[in-house]
Amino acid sequence: MPRFTFDKSYPKNLALMFKARAEELKDDVFQYSKDKEGNFKSYTYGQVYDEVIALAVALKDLGINRGANVGLISDNRREWALIDFALLSLGATDVPRGCDSMGVEIRFILNYADCEFSFFETARQLEKVLEKPEECPNLKYAILINTPTEEEAAIYDNGKFRVITFESLLARGIDLYAANKTALQKEIEDGMEKTDANDNATIIFTSGTTGTPKGVMLTHRNYMAQVEVIHNFFPCKRGETWLTVLPVWHSFERAFQYFIPALKCNVAYSKPIPQIMIADMQKMKPHWMCAVPRIWSGIAKNVDRTINKHKGWNLFCYKIFMGPAKAYIAQKDKVYGWVCQIEKRNRFLDFVTGIIPFILLWPIHKLGEICLFKTIQKGLGGNIKIAVSGGGALQREVNDFFRAVGFNLLEGYGLTETAPVVSVRDYKAPRPGCVGALLPSVEVKIVKEENGVIADSTPLPFGQKGLVLVKSEQNMKGYYKRQDLTDAIIDNEGWLNTGDIGLLTFDNELKITGRAKDTIVLLGGENIEPLVIEQAITASDYIESAIVLGQDQNSLGCLIVPQKDMTEAYAKENNIQAESYEELLKKEEIISYFSKTVHSLVSVNTGFRSCERINKIALLPASFRPGEELSAKGEMIRPKIAKKYEQIIATLF
Repeated sequence: MPRFTFDKSYPKNLALMFKARAEELKDDVFQYSKDKEGNFKSYTYGQVYDEVIALAVALKDLGINRGANVGLISDNRREWALIDFALLSLGATDVPRGCDSMGVEIRFILNYADCEFSFFETARQLEKVLEKPEECPNLKYAILINTPTEEEAAIYDNGKFRVITFESLLARGIDLYAANKTALQKEIEDGMEKTDANDNATIIFTSGTTGTPKGVMLTHRNYMAQVEVIHNFFPCKRGETWLTVLPVWHSFERAFQYFIPALKCNVAYSKPIPQIMIADMQKMKPHWMCAVPRIWSGIAKNVDRTINKHKGWNLFCYKIFMGPAKAYIAQKDKVYGWVCQIEKRNRFLDFVTGIIPFILLWPIHKLGEICLFKTIQKGLGGNIKIAVSGGGALQREVNDFFRAVGFNLLEGYGLTETAPVVSVRDYKAPRPGCVGALLPSVEVKIVKEENGVIADSTPLPFGQKGLVLVKSEQNMKGYYKRQDLTDAIIDNEGWLNTGDIGLLTFDNELKITGRAKDTIVLLGGENIEPLVIEQAITASDYIESAIVLGQDQNSLGCLIVPQKDMTEAYAKENNIQAESYEELLKKEEIISYFSKTVHSLVSVNTGFRSCERINKIALLPASFRPGEELSAKGEMIRPKIAKKYEQIIATLF
């Protein structure tokens, strides 16, 4: 019997997929979205589908036709899905971006993608275009999702393009649709049938960590290939709720916008702000959730700070039970065979060495569950079955925390260029350290590399590290208007060079160890993977972010963004006084404390080579921000950081 199955009952494109679900689940809730008072309001599949058709009618009446590229500058909200499915129904392509994008990025994308129409979540996003409207000469219509305030009303008379509101556009579509419902619905649905599987569904511009935006063309088939197999990884029941917090334009969250209806579930819209997100989790009690590692790390640290702040019984239980709970999970992994096999392991030996401590720790873990872990779970909604981390490497400490308190936190891996899911940790056999089993729609091979370039295309055996190549129906059509860049990343046999270094384990699961081009080469010739060191450093509750540097140097240095509240609390406890936070970070006692912390986390005793030790650190008072030092999914944009802090970096060497 095959391990994974394909569901070939789906239609050929995303619009028809949603149409089929709306017909089947007409009265089931599809969306939960907050009203002006902050209360969640529900919308059924049938309601949403009617709105999608009405909006498609209005967009077609406005002049949007098959093949048009339409900007969509917005974060996650229910209107995003309406716009997306309406455009897909017309055979148009959306070109999305988040509200944290800078004006220069938005203008570049809308112009480069030849957008004559664009949606903007707020007037502020449109103002970014109006800073230099000459850079968007093709733009004819701007559609505002949020109706402008009186102070913002001047944008209607900008003299460059027409501005209308989403509310008025949808109302126009509803009126047209109501006047001739049968004929117009047939017209839109006939148009859905004309959309080919290989037509573009979206063009996602991603600067990632390397700078210049590139437009990734993803087709309906790229997504449908995943929809056909995703049930193997997420055993959802009809009517279960997903909480969404990530920008929907991002490839990771975008895929789940299609997985959710495919899995017959519903979605509640929240924000990636801990106070809002945790409050919404308590209110909506979701069963499923996906987020980037930065958010999971933030939740874990927030729980830790909250328990330590309030002290009392919970703090006592936290100190008593967390250590044994993590040890219990480690022994359970050995007993059940949930170990990432970089080297071939003796399954019997793992069982024998793990079974006694597993049995001894079980009652302690159960007691911890009764006394504390259930409380933590309840604080996060109480119903979470499986949580998913993607868009970057998950820290082992964060993974251990969630599993210890009873969360099945799965790690996935993929790229925007693979639409994006390549692998997901098996929910039945989660192996920490691996990014999971390959989707059955995906082939992966590991090959020898030199500086991110393929040195030998012969696949390496299990356990050997090299460059990760992917071949799949999920691979992008290419980069928009950049065949040269497309040819550089996809060879003539269809293998896509991910630029990631990794290996296939002896269980045929994937493990990612770093980025080929992030590798630091010291003057002594040692190759250093900074990501592993950065993960170790940010395991400290006192450290928010860290970036390791040292290319062509004798040793490594590190820029550190301290966790402000914890640092100020440490200073208060140790009577270290300063006129400001910036001055506090210059105090020798504070610098010494962070240096000692880093040296304790990255040392020979913790499994690092002597050449991987950090020689000198510098403390930064401001957090790294998306759109500046961070990409949308929270990855550090190393060239930008290096340029912005070049004078500080010079003091490290």
